[in-house]
Amino acid sequence: MEIEEMVKKIDAKALREEAKKRDIPTRCVTKLNLAKALPLDVVEKLANK
Repeated sequence: MEIEEMVKKIDAKALREEAKKRDIPTRCVTKLNLAKALPLDVVEKLANK
């Protein structure tokens, strides 16, 4: 599954929470850019919820 497809299934709030845990800036960032900054296994886990 492509990362763009996974991002469509994930809530933005969940992405931001995971990014904040890893000290990734979340201000003025799109969902896709957040997903690209996170490890792929985290994105896959969020998409499968």
